[in-house]
Amino acid sequence: MHRTRRLSHGVTVAGYGLAGLVIVGTTGYLAFGYSLGSAVGMTLLTLTTVGFSTAGGLRADVLLFTAGLAVLGVGLFATIVGLAATAVVEGRVRIFSRSRRMQKRIERLSDHYIICAYGRVGRAVARELEAEQLRFVVIDSKVELQADLERDGVCYVLGTASDEQILRQVGIERAKGLICAVDSDAENVYITLVARSLRPDILIVARAALDRSADRLYRAGADKVVSPYVTSGRRMANLAIRPNVVEFFDIARAGQPDLRLEEVVINPGSPLVGKSLQELAGPPIPLLLRRHDGQLLANPARQLRLEAGDTLVVYGESSALRPLD
Repeated sequence: MHRTRRLSHGVTVAGYGLAGLVIVGTTGYLAFGYSLGSAVGMTLLTLTTVGFSTAGGLRADVLLFTAGLAVLGVGLFATIVGLAATAVVEGRVRIFSRSRRMQKRIERLSDHYIICAYGRVGRAVARELEAEQLRFVVIDSKVELQADLERDGVCYVLGTASDEQILRQVGIERAKGLICAVDSDAENVYITLVARSLRPDILIVARAALDRSADRLYRAGADKVVSPYVTSGRRMANLAIRPNVVEFFDIARAGQPDLRLEEVVINPGSPLVGKSLQELAGPPIPLLLRRHDGQLLANPARQLRLEAGDTLVVYGESSALRPLD
């Protein structure tokens, strides 16, 4: 900030200096008996060091004045060049420094999510992840969005999300999931292909604007495909048909009052393996159990025992759900 102020002050002083020299030169030549047009012309030619062919016929006093004016013009020109060079160097240094700080932030991330594109969908995803206090980094190719990314304080990289180097730069090897939110289905397919080749086990959620694109995304390697238009239509229909159910899920999603729906994945080696639902600590209510073979059990019996690979959906207060993670 202080450097910017000094630079702005220097430009202002240089501008005033140039105007002052033009006035002084014109006034001086007028005093030597030149017409206004000739005085202005000779001043400009002297300040720009172009010179004029009649210099040899100038009187000694006029020649001395011209020489002094030329020296001042060269000095002012050198000052302006120095200010311009300083602006370029400082600007590049700030860009490099900011880029290095951002890269260091990204290098510290692990188990994070990668959001491809920071449009309306990408921003909505970012806000949801922030609400869940989850780490993420954004990739976007639009330089004009940099101000928004800086303002929102998110980790980001400017580049193409389908570029292997960019994906490695945002830590795809350490990431938990990748969300393709680009508004081009073809681009989302390509990003999915590249990401899947780099990380066969990463979770990929992709956006599909067209129904026929969903199958392509699945074949490219996406785990889940979401169509914003289909999802919006389904939600609007549910709001009209069963508004209380939708409100219930909204409350559970937003954590009001501190209530949440949560999924618990039973990984191999988890202390929950072999336990019955009745033995689960705390008051969370099991709503749905997905067996490792894909079988879905709604309102599962309390005597059912959990197995590695199962996924349990429970409902309760946030504080009571933490011991289950």
